Amino acid sequence: MTAAVATPLQDRLPAYSLFGATLAAAGLPIYIYAPPFYAETYGVSLTGIAAVLFWLRLFDAVQDPALGWISERLGSARGLSVALGGVVLAASMIGLFAVEPPFWPLAWFALTITFLFSSFSFLNINFYAEGVRKSGDIEGGHVRLGAWREGGALLGVCIAAVAPTLLESYVAAPFATFAIAFAVIVAFAVLAMGPEWTRRMSAEPMGVGEILKDKLALRLLLLALVNATPLAVSSTLFLFFVESRLEAPGWEGPLLVLFFLAGAVTAPLWSKAAERFGPKPVLFFAMVSAIISFGGAALLGPGDVIFFAIICVASGATIGADLVLMPALFSARMAAMSPNGGQGFGLWSLVQKFTLAFAAIALLPLLDASGFEAGSASQPPEALALLTTLYALVPCGLKVLAIGILARTDLTKI
Repeated sequence: MTAAVATPLQDRLPAYSLFGATLAAAGLPIYIYAPPFYAETYGVSLTGIAAVLFWLRLFDAVQDPALGWISERLGSARGLSVALGGVVLAASMIGLFAVEPPFWPLAWFALTITFLFSSFSFLNINFYAEGVRKSGDIEGGHVRLGAWREGGALLGVCIAAVAPTLLESYVAAPFATFAIAFAVIVAFAVLAMGPEWTRRMSAEPMGVGEILKDKLALRLLLLALVNATPLAVSSTLFLFFVESRLEAPGWEGPLLVLFFLAGAVTAPLWSKAAERFGPKPVLFFAMVSAIISFGGAALLGPGDVIFFAIICVASGATIGADLVLMPALFSARMAAMSPNGGQGFGLWSLVQKFTLAFAAIALLPLLDASGFEAGSASQPPEALALLTTLYALVPCGLKVLAIGILARTDLTKI
């Protein structure tokens, strides 16, 4: 008699989707919305915002591995610690968007976003480390869990990406409303994941140095860094590109949803393809497709919204492969090396956030220096040319580099 296969509900995979969606809503969309929001609402310079994000990433270089170390040693206090992290995450989001800065806006931005991303890091590290242990208990392992987790994350990004724009038609303070709604969802997500934090650590923690000495783990971190940076670049500049290059204000939200929804819808397909053909050829195909779709944006100009929508669907679909397969590969390596996973995913969190910081630090000051002004109806021609180059062509170059790294990475050892 064949043993019954556990359903996603029995495996509690929907809880992983909800938690992943909540964390994702506090990650990438904040990089998309927070700089323009503070630039347009409080007159904060893009260069000032970039400086804050730069120093925050330097802080992360110490903080994230330390949070990984703490994660591996929480023991029975993990559930309570995650709940407290959720409180800090929700309160920080409200402070960032729903509270008018009580003092210098740039300093308030720095304070709230530091607490936001610190709590985000702590929760994300625990979440992925728990996934390493969880994957050993379910059919389909890392790839199946990754499809549920990253599929939920992509849906969370979709909702967070469009919510402020949609709310503008119904409420006077769309970002404040978004922040309060987010806090409520955090409470549900923390409660849903509550039973998952009771597992005991299965092995002695492995240090950061030991993880980095492993050539395959180091190569996967490097690949993740280079391969994820194009998404960070396009996300950081997305609102500016739609508003100023395409001259299509008001279309930012729907186009963002197309981009991330394409990733969410295709995530299970990439997972199935990886099971059949292996992750390496599937990643190659996704990377080449991303170059073609990103490159197409360089040909667009004012009014080309329909063509850009097609590019959003095509490029978003390729991102689905990255977001599902890359964490699954790293999780599988951590399961073999360090089943507790805390410090490994401290490094992973640092890499993922560094890509977003790189985009902000490298690109926003360049736009500022070119004469670009957020929210302005008229931009200098040289600023628009630079914006197009940064948005469309820089990601293509990075993807080519990622293809080279992937070609030299032996995934058969995972």
